[in-house]
Amino acid sequence: MKNLFNTEDKQEIICRLQKLTPIHQRQWGKMEVAQMLKHCTLPLEMALTNPKPPRSFMGRIMGPLFKNAVMGTPPFKKNSFTPPEFRVVSEQDFNTQKEKLVGLISRFNHENVSDTMHPFFGKLTNEEWGHGNYKHLNHHLSQFGA
Repeated sequence: MKNLFNTEDKQEIICRLQKLTPIHQRQWGKMEVAQMLKHCTLPLEMALTNPKPPRSFMGRIMGPLFKNAVMGTPPFKKNSFTPPEFRVVSEQDFNTQKEKLVGLISRFNHENVSDTMHPFFGKLTNEEWGHGNYKHLNHHLSQFGA
């Protein structure tokens, strides 16, 4: 399984990101390319926050039910549910968001993800943190043909 902690997998994602331009069109969904970049920064910012926000009540109940679907090997389905806190509807600056996302991906390593408690899914292994973030980025880069 590809993993954002793996140097080659991280570099692959960054190379795909570098190919994106402001005129790339989505193949599904509602976000424009700059909104997608902002959307992709939000889970990485959360991952790099130590300690993490407290575990939500809904996460304690629903997290275990959805954890395998999100962290497992099957790709995300097109037009999957997006939690409200990760929805981006405002206009975004493409270059600013692209630069920010590349920077966050570059900082994503074991030392910077020291608190492994996810606010929704609960305790995650390093493999789950790295794979889940790779899978999310891959999903959205594919959404824009990158």
